[in-house]
Amino acid sequence: MIRIFLPFLFLVGFPSFAEETNTPNFILCMADDLGWGDSGFNGHPRIITPHLDEMAGAGVRLTRFYAAAPVCSPTRGSCLTGRNPFRYGIPTANTGHLRKEEISLPELLSLKGYTSGLFGKWHLGTLSPEFSGKGAGRKPRRNFMTPRMAGFNEWFASEFSIATYNPYDPENGHCAAARKGDMRALFWHNGNPLAEPLKGCTSEMVMDRALPFISRASKQKTPFFIAIWFHAPHLPVVGHPEYMKAHYQGLPDNQQQYFSCITALDAQMGRLRAHLRKLGIERNTLLCFSSDNGPEGNPGPRGNSQGTAGDFRGRKRSLYEGGLRVPALIEWPGILKPREVRVPCVSSDYFPTISAVAALPLARRPYDGINILPILKGTQNQRNRSIGFRFGKDRTLVDDRYKLVHNAGGLSRRRSDNGKTPVGEFELYDLEADPFETQNIATDSPEVTARMKSELLAFIKSCDVSAEGSDYR
Repeated sequence: MIRIFLPFLFLVGFPSFAEETNTPNFILCMADDLGWGDSGFNGHPRIITPHLDEMAGAGVRLTRFYAAAPVCSPTRGSCLTGRNPFRYGIPTANTGHLRKEEISLPELLSLKGYTSGLFGKWHLGTLSPEFSGKGAGRKPRRNFMTPRMAGFNEWFASEFSIATYNPYDPENGHCAAARKGDMRALFWHNGNPLAEPLKGCTSEMVMDRALPFISRASKQKTPFFIAIWFHAPHLPVVGHPEYMKAHYQGLPDNQQQYFSCITALDAQMGRLRAHLRKLGIERNTLLCFSSDNGPEGNPGPRGNSQGTAGDFRGRKRSLYEGGLRVPALIEWPGILKPREVRVPCVSSDYFPTISAVAALPLARRPYDGINILPILKGTQNQRNRSIGFRFGKDRTLVDDRYKLVHNAGGLSRRRSDNGKTPVGEFELYDLEADPFETQNIATDSPEVTARMKSELLAFIKSCDVSAEGSDYR
């Protein structure tokens, strides 16, 4: 069942099909746990990412792009709804599901005849009411929500992360069910687990399904929206033998494993960009790439998780910059000129931006994202609206210059602060002068601190009202 609330959408001013004018294609690509510094275009000294580097040179590189949350699932939901995760019931990974009352991008774009596909990691609900790779504690029936139920016409996905290479090999199993050879723990296609296991690169498996979808839509002259959500470089990190041999021999094994799976992901981004050009549709396609949160590991790289947040403070599960600020690129040949954007943007911005480009007004409910097309084009040089973040007990607010951090004793503090800041204290950082959050200026800037405290409180209250279901009435 696809949950499209067409009457409600038309009541709030959505145009009819006869009014269609703007129907470019939209592609949202996302890496999993890719740190801000885990690419050539952001300065990593060893990781080879030629295709992403080329995309960075040809498009817009966003140097202050934030994931809506410091973990996987919440950020993914923000991309599809334009809303903070605390509004729609997924405050952290493997918890809850995308609520049926939410309006998703596939549902919105269907009003203009778009076809939509999702390929890769889903993580916004279980794929079966009878099974979850996380076990009975995931409550598969209660949290049953497939990509199809969220409006996607075609989907090839796993419930959550799987190994980056040979994921069907029990030795690379990401959960107990996978280690026992249960096919339901890995990829599903349109509601059914695969009948036969796949071998090789997981990023390639995902792109192998996305490219034919693009070809069919292009041949049929149907506008499309697709989400390509890679598993790399999330655990289990299993290196790509070809790239390990070609580029990373002589390095420690764990670095070879990690670096090569990112180079493998990069190769698939190269395939995608080449495919768009082969079909002659690259100038009519808005292509985005980002990560869902900072790199795994606490307090630094461990095991095969050898990612880096550059010089930024914190990592995955932290509300400091290293947990939220992620690599991000947007390419739209002929529309967006190559440039670097330093204005803060967030994954929640995808929804309002795509809505604006497609000339589809937003429904009457709170949105945390904004239309960033003027920022991408360079006609607007400030965001002029703060961005709120929550994770566990902790909360943060970012504006064009400052960042207010409130560590209330949650994971952000324990993972990134080492107990240096007293529980409950508010911290303020000037990100223009101090992007690495080394100098707490809350006491020195009482007016800024007070203003941002008030904004943060209003944001929290608004999210709490949404969480109670008020937006759906």
